[in-house]
This record gives sequence, C-alpha cells and structure tokens, in this order.
Amino acid sequence: MFPAFLTTLLFSISGVTAMRSTKFLPSLEANFWRLTLATLFLGLYAHTLGAGIGGPAFPWFVVSGFIGFGIGDIALYLAYPKLGSRLVVLIVHCVAAPLAAATEWLWLGVPMTGREAMASALILGGVATALYPDRKAGPALKTGFMAGVGFALIAAGGQGWGAVLSRRAFAVARDAGQSIDGLSAAYQRILAGIALSALTFLWIKTRRQPTTTSVPTPTPTSGPSNLRKAAPWVLINSIAGPALGVGCFQWALATRGTGVVLPIVALTPLVIIPFSMWFEKERPTRRSLLGGLIAVSGAVLHAASH
Repeated sequence: MFPAFLTTLLFSISGVTAMRSTKFLPSLEANFWRLTLATLFLGLYAHTLGAGIGGPAFPWFVVSGFIGFGIGDIALYLAYPKLGSRLVVLIVHCVAAPLAAATEWLWLGVPMTGREAMASALILGGVATALYPDRKAGPALKTGFMAGVGFALIAAGGQGWGAVLSRRAFAVARDAGQSIDGLSAAYQRILAGIALSALTFLWIKTRRQPTTTSVPTPTPTSGPSNLRKAAPWVLINSIAGPALGVGCFQWALATRGTGVVLPIVALTPLVIIPFSMWFEKERPTRRSLLGGLIAVSGAVLHAASH
C-alpha cells in the first residue's frame, strides 16, 4: 500500500503545480514541457539502471501511455484553467476508480461486489455534490464549468483505462519472465504520451498563427518571459507527476489491482486542499468539502472491500 499512498501525495503536488504553470503558459504547452522533462528523467534512469524498452509487455505499456499520458493528460490540462486543480483532481481520481473496476469486470472478468458498487455510488455522489454549479455563477462561468467537467471526465477515462492496460502489461511481463520496475514502466508509457502531446502542441501552435481573432478570453501566451516564470512549476510538476508520481503508480499496479490502487489514489482531492489553499488562495465551500468527504468515504470503502 505504501506506493499507492506515495502516489497520492505526489499527484496532489502535481495537480497544484500544474495549475500554477497554466497561469503563465497555454495549457497544452505546459503539458508538453512537463512531459518532455519527465521523459528525459525517466529515460536516463531506464537506460542506465532500469529495464529500458522492449519485451512482450512494451506494446501494452505504449497503448496505456497513449490513452493515459496522451489523450488523458491533454484533456487534463484543458480542464485545469476552467475548474482549478482541486475540482479537476476530484473528478479525475474519483471517477477513474469505479471506471477502472468496471472495465476489469467487463474485459478481464473480475466482477464488482455489492460493497464495491456501493463505494462507487458514494464516490460519484460525492463528486456530484462538490461540483454542482453555484447559482450565483454567470453564464460564462457555467459554460466554462461544463467544458471543464467534460475535459476532466475524458482525463478520468485516460487514467482509469490506462491503469487497466498497465495491469495487463504487467501480467504479460510476468508470464514471459520479464522483470520491469515502476519507473521503467512509466518511461515506456510516456513515450507515446510525449509523441501525441508534441503533435498536438505543434498543430495548435501553427493553427493559431494565421488567425487569433477567435480567442474569446485572455489566455497565457508563449514567450521567453512566461516560460521563465513557469519553469519552476513545470519542473516540480514533471518530477512529482509523470516521473516519480506515475512511477509509484506503476509500482503499485504491479503488486495490487486497480480496485485497490485507484481508490487510494482517489484520496488525492483531500490531500490537495491545503496545497490549493496555500498556492491558489482557494477557499473550498462547505458543500465542496462535504462532497469531497463523501467521495473519499467511498474510496475508503473500496479499499476496505479488498
């Protein structure tokens, strides 16, 4: 259980620093730079002390990374500016847990028990309670809110399905007698993610150059000045999130199923609250705290059922 709890702490730090970096850089650019740095860190380890690349599990890790690091993280970074780190992390980690459990049931034949189904209902109910729009919000905020929720749900799918694919990859490795550690698995996964992120970043960058009249609201712009301001946050984010965080996540998945690991990681929203209060000066409402507690109680029930 230690790697799962360590993942929770690292992901909470990653969530807040990601939000800070998007205040200085466009979302997709911030995501691209943090994946680039993480790839360098993980590659240095994997090709010296780790398992490198190759082996029968490699294709499974690549697909897992394409869904998780690629599609999931792009959606994650599009959600951060619209919702804030606390609410984004709440959606992603709490929805990913029951989603992964259901996928294991339908694909791998691992059914959910009645207690697990009840825990999933608590998690989703807590998310709904915390995220129900404020009546005082204006139309623009409501529009941004719904878009942010949509992106966060896509990110949740990336994390949940990516975790199940990682479980499959570790099973293939074990059957073939291949030994692979968490950081090496994270490196194999991030290769597809950085490729998709780079293509998306370049496409958006070239697409924005001919015309910029359709931007509805002020957004951070690229440039040496903003890049210098964002650099510390991107660096911390790259280490805490896609490098060490995902490495610990893969370490946990190598030893325990998604029904145990993801509910523990879903505790991230509770851990992130003091960080978001400190860095973002965000004061969660009583309803948000109540929803978070309900969601976390469901996560705890999930963990207790295994």
